[in-house]
Amino acid sequence: MSLIEDLHRARTEEDVKDAYIKALGLKAVFKGLVDIQTPEIWFEAKETPTPPLLMFAQLLTYVRAARKRGEPIPGFLCVIDREKAALMPTEHALPLLNDPTIVWPKSGSAADKALAAQIAPIIETHFIHYQIDGYEAEFIKAVKDAVREGRIIRTPITPDNLRQVFDKWVAMVGVELGVKREADYAVLFFADIMHDGHTATMANLPARLLFNGNDPVFIMGADQYDLASARGYRNFWNIYHRPPEQKHRHYLLERRDSLLPMDDQKFKGAFYTPLHIVDKAYDQLAATLGADWQQRYIVWDMCAGVGNLEAKHSNLRNVFMSTLDREDVTIMRSNPAFAGAEIFQYDYLNDDVDDFGQIDYALSGKVPQSLRQAIADAKEGKKGAKPILVLINPPYAESGSGIGKGDENKIGVEKTRINGWMREMNLGYASKELFTQFLVRIRHELPTSTLAMFSTLKYINAPNFEAFRSLWRAKYLDGFVVENKAFDSLKGSFPIGFLIWDQRFQLSITEIQTTVLDRKGSLVGEKSYVVRPNSKLLNVWMAKTSAKGGPALPLSNALTVASNPRPKRQYAGAVGYLYASNNDMQHAGQETLISSSIFTGGNGGGIWLTDANLWQAAIVFAVRMLTVHTWVNHNDQFLQPSQPLSEEFKSDCLVWMLFSGKNLTAGADGLRWNDRDWSLTNHFIPFAEAEVGAKARFESDFMVRYMAGMAFSPEARAVLDQGRKLFQRFHATSFPNKIRQDYKLNRADAGWYQVRKALEAHSDIVTDFAPFREAYANLGQKLRPMVFELGFLPE
Repeated sequence: MSLIEDLHRARTEEDVKDAYIKALGLKAVFKGLVDIQTPEIWFEAKETPTPPLLMFAQLLTYVRAARKRGEPIPGFLCVIDREKAALMPTEHALPLLNDPTIVWPKSGSAADKALAAQIAPIIETHFIHYQIDGYEAEFIKAVKDAVREGRIIRTPITPDNLRQVFDKWVAMVGVELGVKREADYAVLFFADIMHDGHTATMANLPARLLFNGNDPVFIMGADQYDLASARGYRNFWNIYHRPPEQKHRHYLLERRDSLLPMDDQKFKGAFYTPLHIVDKAYDQLAATLGADWQQRYIVWDMCAGVGNLEAKHSNLRNVFMSTLDREDVTIMRSNPAFAGAEIFQYDYLNDDVDDFGQIDYALSGKVPQSLRQAIADAKEGKKGAKPILVLINPPYAESGSGIGKGDENKIGVEKTRINGWMREMNLGYASKELFTQFLVRIRHELPTSTLAMFSTLKYINAPNFEAFRSLWRAKYLDGFVVENKAFDSLKGSFPIGFLIWDQRFQLSITEIQTTVLDRKGSLVGEKSYVVRPNSKLLNVWMAKTSAKGGPALPLSNALTVASNPRPKRQYAGAVGYLYASNNDMQHAGQETLISSSIFTGGNGGGIWLTDANLWQAAIVFAVRMLTVHTWVNHNDQFLQPSQPLSEEFKSDCLVWMLFSGKNLTAGADGLRWNDRDWSLTNHFIPFAEAEVGAKARFESDFMVRYMAGMAFSPEARAVLDQGRKLFQRFHATSFPNKIRQDYKLNRADAGWYQVRKALEAHSDIVTDFAPFREAYANLGQKLRPMVFELGFLPE
């Protein structure tokens, strides 16, 4: 089948991509932020016909970001849709990437017609346009020729990436040489990079590079080193350009003694950052602050541990490293990799903080005089003073009485002098977090510094950090998030941010745009985190009900009375209870349900349901449950709707809630609590007795009356129809005594939880749930995108 035929059959953007991959015979394909990525050519794909200039604008945004991070970029760029394609050599676009007059967006998806118009004069005469219907063969030949040519734009070796380049050389080349002494790696490395592939560019080096045919051979004294495998060698020199520029060569040689191979085991400590993620942080700093940031900035890491964040730094005379533990100071000082850095023991949250909330370095005498002077010069704005970069991965420990926090829940760990400041400033929950305590002192002590920090994202958009955000304000520059599983000993599934801030500008945080890295450090996408006032969050959308009745039966499940419950009161006229605790994606899946009495499990937080607020409750329930939690959206906060809500959307949400597995409403007698028996009345049966063949009267027909006169969508009607059949099967079945006891089937008004569980538990009959599940899935599929379209979650 031809490419044009496959494109005619394509229904989605993925279909379009796959059609081109098949027709072009592409190998080593990676799909990610760049739609189709091979070492030789990158593609931007669209499902609908799109102007090539607009597609190139988006693709070049990704190319520019990759080049700033020091990553290899391909020799060719291609844009494709279901009708046409356009191909161009990357070299023609390179002048655009550093053009200061062009305003590049933070993300490729934000590339627009204005950007396309800016790049048009440079590239529109360099790309070749192919209409697939008529020029398919010519296009395929052109791409295959480009791939065969294998042209790649390589990354230069400079003082700012020397440490990273060396580590990658050891991993890809050095390990294949059989070197006996670790110190010899640096000697062989310089012999390799100071060579252009034909001739050595520096004389009198202690090692030489020769070639036996195409195979490299290293000579050092009387020893000869041959590669066990040349694959890594070829891959390495496909990424980097050699030799370095003439102006850098002597400086690079002076750094040789500090280059020793590093592995993760040498740097594992309490707050260990994996070295492959440190690599990405340095790439991000170069992209954000400039390639020469290691020369221009004084760096202070006041949570240095054993120094892994500085392991990639190539100008350690600009680096100050302090840590709480003296043992870590000893380890760092004995490591030749840190020769030239100032290393000292310092308790940043306690030392030099006087009783009046001021910083007085004379109290401890620990801060080096050169760092004190650099801080004073930066504060004063002294001409010629180097700016200060705070580069940290602070501890994430907190104290509190929360459930399931494991090692993070350390009672008293937050009791520091800075914590005292924060409590006086009424910063609430944020004062318990050690990493926010670091931010408060940094703001006070280093107000003009740039901050680059690994941390969780609580301080960005968590509701209980709103007071903190009113105090700590800065200009967001750029950053990435990476899956927590890249780090040892971090449980759960959430993002760790490496975010860069300019503290000279005290700006409120409204939204940050990040790139997304998986646990291996590979680029997999982009993510925006929006920040809204607590008054705009979904958890305050419904008016609270003030319960003033008698004691309410506390539940920890549909039919289970809670042990050690929080005492609560009934609300007159209530028909149920919505438990919807914390307002973020992290908690939504586990902390959302409806029940027939108050639910007291988890962290608390809920509202009694009435005929007046039920429509809102159904929406809150559905919105919280429809979107699947991932590590990327973990911190997303649910927002109040930004668009009008249709009656169809409201009724769809109601039906979706009624047949959710988290609908725990039930009808039952004989629940023992507080020295007496209690009953549950089920108000959430959407059918009358005759519809389902019930053998007795339901105590409540609230839901039938509530739904009377509603118009339901075809998807909602399908769920109601299939649900009705399951209720009918339930009422037609004689259940064994054990099932009747387990699910308290002692009255007619059994709820959806009881119906579903009893039918599933009855092994003597087989109930086909497949038609119901298909109908329910279809309704969920219809509603899921509306969560974003209506503004309940950020895109």
